[in-house]
Amino acid sequence: MYHRYRAITSAYYRGAVGALLVYDTTRHVTFENVERWLKELRDHTDASVVIMLVGNKADLRHLQAVSTEEATAFAEKENIYFMET
Repeated sequence: MYHRYRAITSAYYRGAVGALLVYDTTRHVTFENVERWLKELRDHTDASVVIMLVGNKADLRHLQAVSTEEATAFAEKENIYFMET
């Protein structure tokens, strides 16, 4: 199944002008996957695509597993936009 997905990747991204990479602020593993998704985006889209990293579930501060500082630092390093919601 994995190979079938990889075969349609280029077509899936064709014509994209923007992308949202969303992770769950209460589950660090979802943030760990962002780097792989970002690489895939950059491999299959035009360099002008606008990318925004979005931390979801920011209202659940008592369960926070990914700090705002960690996500901000990653976004700055990768030169992408960042927000929490």
